[in-house]
Amino acid sequence: MSFQTPITIASALERIHRREYVLPAIQREFVWSRDKITRLFDSLMRGYPIGSFLMWQVHEGNDGRFTFYDFMRDYHERDNAHCAPTGPLGHRSITAILDGQQRLTALNIGLCGSFTGKLPRMWANNPLAYPKKVLYLNLLHRGQDDDLGVEYDFRFLTPAEAESGNEDGDAHWYRVQDVRKLRSTGDMIRELQRHGVVGDEVAGDVLTRLHDVVHVTPTVNFFLEEAQELEKVLNIFIRVNSGGAVLSYSDLLLSVATSQWVERDARETIHRLVDELNGVAQGFAFSKDLVLKTGLVLLGKGDIRFKVDNFDRATMTDLEKHWADIESALRLGVALLADFGFSSVTLTANSVLIPLAYYLNRRGLKDSYRTSDAYRDDRAAIRRWLQRSLMKSGVWGSGLDRLLTGLRAALQKEGAQGWPTEAIEREMARQGKSLRFEPTEIEDLLDLKYGSKRLFPMLAMLYPGVDTRDQFHEDHIFPRSTLRARAKLRAAGLPEDALPLIEDYADRAANLQLLRGPENISKQATLPAAWLEKHFESAVTRESWLRDYDATGLPEDLNGFLEFYEARRARMRQRLTSLLGASQTEAVDATDAPQAVPDDEPDPGNEGL
Repeated sequence: MSFQTPITIASALERIHRREYVLPAIQREFVWSRDKITRLFDSLMRGYPIGSFLMWQVHEGNDGRFTFYDFMRDYHERDNAHCAPTGPLGHRSITAILDGQQRLTALNIGLCGSFTGKLPRMWANNPLAYPKKVLYLNLLHRGQDDDLGVEYDFRFLTPAEAESGNEDGDAHWYRVQDVRKLRSTGDMIRELQRHGVVGDEVAGDVLTRLHDVVHVTPTVNFFLEEAQELEKVLNIFIRVNSGGAVLSYSDLLLSVATSQWVERDARETIHRLVDELNGVAQGFAFSKDLVLKTGLVLLGKGDIRFKVDNFDRATMTDLEKHWADIESALRLGVALLADFGFSSVTLTANSVLIPLAYYLNRRGLKDSYRTSDAYRDDRAAIRRWLQRSLMKSGVWGSGLDRLLTGLRAALQKEGAQGWPTEAIEREMARQGKSLRFEPTEIEDLLDLKYGSKRLFPMLAMLYPGVDTRDQFHEDHIFPRSTLRARAKLRAAGLPEDALPLIEDYADRAANLQLLRGPENISKQATLPAAWLEKHFESAVTRESWLRDYDATGLPEDLNGFLEFYEARRARMRQRLTSLLGASQTEAVDATDAPQAVPDDEPDPGNEGL
């Protein structure tokens, strides 16, 4: 490894665009935010060092042995968040970036491309939520910003935003990528004239400084590694990157898989799967970490921690060999979660997918499992276990690796013919994660408020009549807008001292139900008695609904709300206590209590795929 003559940013970008600089498959995705990009440019303008780069010289004829990716230029949070493969590079010598990808990509986006992120408080599927923005520099500003700690004002703006800012007169936004065409002093003078700021001393200094940073100052300092052995290069990469906080162990696992898989591009395959899983039904928020962890569990590895030493060649070979089965189990598991009504909004712990996927893989179950009457009871058992474990606080927190290993052992031993609820709960109790609910926990559940992720599994367990495969809502029985409008409450004749209590009860579980989306939309702010009269044709169906939802005694107006709330809460307590009950496996012998072993204790007795 040797230190090379520094080069300018313009020269580095030219080499990126000629595909002389590429990204090896072991590199992670681009993860910098817009703010981090603008701070990098501010540091460059102030003459601060931005660190050295580590590059790998891939000799002519060896490029075909490895997979490489292009640098990101036009980042789009939804539509273009992953780097594209370069394809064949023509059997020529190339340079792969081992350390410095984020900085070089940030320079490429700022000087040549764009950054498109989602606007807050807008739906992800709304095209207007993603305005394309490019990097601008305010030519009229130079000075310390105490709030941001920057001296130069760089911002990602749309052209309309930049033009609007220029019209105000307090700023003059210059599109940073235009500096690439400025080669001489005459070019800069003409550029200042074109922008109408040729007589402004600050503008001249700022533009000159930007030109020098890009075209004159040799900022890119780098070391070059010429070894052609992948093992050595991979070891260098891990040593350089694993000390930082940004690169996670799952990134390293993905990097190793990408470099060692033969028939598949691991990064593209895993990213595509994560995107597809998250697009199921109402949407989820699974990560590549969970997918990779699932792979380790399904492979039967004793140690399932994200630890570099665990990611050996044999594990990566097994992962690719069994990838189709792992992917199939994950897809079926997510489809089941969606059938049960879970989504990113209602799933309190993504990790529940891992034992579910292991069970589905263990039995070789296919998509017909979701609808076949032969599996009806098995699906119901899984659903009840999921609901209980997600309603219980602390189950999927600390000690996760040990819990997953223990659940895998129980499923391996007793899950050949059906979901072994008793064995599963016995193992969980042994690890101090019993699904037995104390009376105080039931009271806490009944006091959950609208928006709590634990609310859905409780309501779904209490009132299973709603088809959760269809769109459904968590609906207020008495309209929230009415119960939180003191003027309406006073007009109904309710006493002043009752109003704070009514407002509090409005969003709590005893005033909530699950309702199909279209029904909830049609209900809107109608009082429940009036809605029932309109929605159900006969008194028999109305009475049946009231019994099923613990809503008997429903008052005609707001005056009886407090009495109704307390009565329904009491009925819910009785029903919930009966459904949860005391686990048949709650009595764990002292010899079965959790042992003082580390969270990552290997379990060599488990069999994998």
